[in-house]
Amino acid sequence: MNISILGAGSWGIALSELLATKGYQVRMWEFDAGEARMLSERREHPQKLPGIRIPESVLITNSVAASLEGAQYVICAVPAQVTRQAAKVLATSVPPAVCAAVKAWIIVSKGIECATLELLSDVLKDEVAGLSDDRIVILSGPSHAEEVSRNIPTTVVAASTNNDLAVAIQNEFSTETFRIYTNNDTVGVQLCASVKNVIALAAGICDGLGFGDNTKGALLTRGMVEMARLGTRMGADQATFAGLAGFGDLITTCISRHSRNRRMGEFIGSGMTLKEALTHMTMVAEGVETTKSVYELARKHGIEMPISTEVYRTLFEGKPARQAVRDLMLRQVRPEVY
Repeated sequence: MNISILGAGSWGIALSELLATKGYQVRMWEFDAGEARMLSERREHPQKLPGIRIPESVLITNSVAASLEGAQYVICAVPAQVTRQAAKVLATSVPPAVCAAVKAWIIVSKGIECATLELLSDVLKDEVAGLSDDRIVILSGPSHAEEVSRNIPTTVVAASTNNDLAVAIQNEFSTETFRIYTNNDTVGVQLCASVKNVIALAAGICDGLGFGDNTKGALLTRGMVEMARLGTRMGADQATFAGLAGFGDLITTCISRHSRNRRMGEFIGSGMTLKEALTHMTMVAEGVETTKSVYELARKHGIEMPISTEVYRTLFEGKPARQAVRDLMLRQVRPEVY
C-alpha cells in the first residue's frame, strides 16, 4: 500500500508513524524545504510532536510530485485555510493521470474555508480535476495527534458517500489502538470537525476567566445545539452530532490540555488580544479562522448561534470576554430546545 500525506504537522507525523508501522510505504510532503530537510535528518519535530520518531521508512520530501508517486491513498493534513493553495500546487505539479489513479483522498484537516465558506471536500473538488465525492473520505473524531502517536486507544469515523471506500479505509487503517467506524454523512462530519473548534475557543475563554464545571457543562451542551442547527440546515444528519465526530470530538477538544483551540481561548479569557494570543501559539488553532466562516454561515442561513457569535465578537470586534458571557446569560429566557 502506497500512501501520500500532504502536510508534516503533528497529525501528518502521527499518521505517518501509524501507517508505516503497519508496513505501508508512506511519503510525506512538507511545503517548507527547510522543515523537510530538518525532519528528514532528525526524524522528529521538536515543537509539533516532540518525542515521536518518524520511521526511517517514511520518505519526507519538499516535492509534492515525489510524494504522490504511485500513491493509492492521499491524506490531506495541511491546515484548512491553505488546503486550496496546496491543492493548486498539486494540480500544477502532478500529472492528471497520477491524480486519477488515487483511489481515495482522505481529509483529516478540520475547518471551513473563509473566502468561500466551502467545506474542504468541496475545495478539493474545485482544484483536483475529475475528483468526485465517491473518492473522498473524511477521517475525524476525538483524536489528538499527541495521543495517537503514543498508541493511546483512539476511536474515529471514516465518512464517505461511497460506503465501500469507507469500509476499505476502516479495514486498512485500523489497529489495536486506532479503531474506525464508518459513516456516510460527509457534510455533518466536516461541520462537526469545524464548529467544535469554535466552541472549544469559548471553553478556553471560560477557563481563562476562571469559571468552573457548571459553565463548561452548559457550554458544551448548548454549543452542540448550535452545531446541530447549522448542520441540519446544511443537509447533515442530526444523529451525526451525537456520535464520535460530534459530541466525542467536542468534549475532547473543550477539555484537553492538548487542544490548541481551548488553549487559544484561555489566552483570550485571561486578557490577551487576539494578536497577543497568536504569538504564544506554536501551531495553528483552526478555530480562529473557522469562527469567521461559522459566523458568516449562520448569517447566510438565518440561524441563531449565540455562542459562536459572541466568540466572533470577542476575537474580531474587541468585545471583552466577560461582557460576552454576561450577554449570553442575560438573553431572553425560553424553553430548552435542542
